[in-house]
Amino acid sequence: MRIGITGASGFIASFLLPLLRQRGHQCIAFSRDAHRCIDGCDETRVIANRSSPDVTGLDAIVNLAGESIQGLWTEAKKNRIRDSRIDLTSSLVAAIPGTEVRVLVSGSATGFYGNRDDEVLPESASRGEGFLADVTADWEKAATAAEVSGVRVALARIGFVIAANGGALNKIRPLFRLGLGGRLGSGRQWMPWVHIDDVCGILIHLLERQDLRGAFNVVAPLPSTNMDFTRALADACHRPAFLPVPGFGLRLVLGEFSSLVLDSTKAVPDRTLASGYRFRQSDLRLALSSPTFV
Repeated sequence: MRIGITGASGFIASFLLPLLRQRGHQCIAFSRDAHRCIDGCDETRVIANRSSPDVTGLDAIVNLAGESIQGLWTEAKKNRIRDSRIDLTSSLVAAIPGTEVRVLVSGSATGFYGNRDDEVLPESASRGEGFLADVTADWEKAATAAEVSGVRVALARIGFVIAANGGALNKIRPLFRLGLGGRLGSGRQWMPWVHIDDVCGILIHLLERQDLRGAFNVVAPLPSTNMDFTRALADACHRPAFLPVPGFGLRLVLGEFSSLVLDSTKAVPDRTLASGYRFRQSDLRLALSSPTFV
């Protein structure tokens, strides 16, 4: 297939692109800079919010673009988070009619479910409340609009991604190596973690299986609490983890962004497993104990 990739220079795409090439697919990057060369891509095309990208000649699109949600959520930051997902997705969908595109695998997030304490959240669970839930629901709505054009749409609700290099784990691992790690808030909140190998595996699975459409949770089948994650990462770094960060302190310093680490989301991949996907990394301790992680 000829696959267009938004967010081609991002963290997930850096792992995904080589795998797509290995499977014989051609990859076309979408970037704000048409002259940018991205490893693993055969071509670069321009894309920007509220403009019509060129999707001619493509069989499929993997939509991974979006402003990073890390950092203080000022109103300007929140607008960028929202617009970079919803407006860009809408522009992609608007460009599809009359082209060969038949598959759209669109990034989404477990933020769809909001803060749900200990409630088990399969793909059939209702949307939650809060900024991320609102953005994610509208993001998915923008993507599913492609179904009107006969496109098969699969929504990948991605959780907290762990990888040896890159991603949010890179920011916290140095603290644990110094013995400065600890639980966040109560530590009882559920973290919908997933290994990068399975993020890529599921995205490819959704691309290549013609019968898969709708939402799929891209999370490990064995959910873990923040306390579990803290202990596993500390053990992998061979360091103690005895410096908990109180929730009120995180809210004071990080504002609304603190919800990303304090909210509890016990998402489970029911539809993903039912589709026949087999996880490569389902045990958190094994995933974090690899020498490449520490």
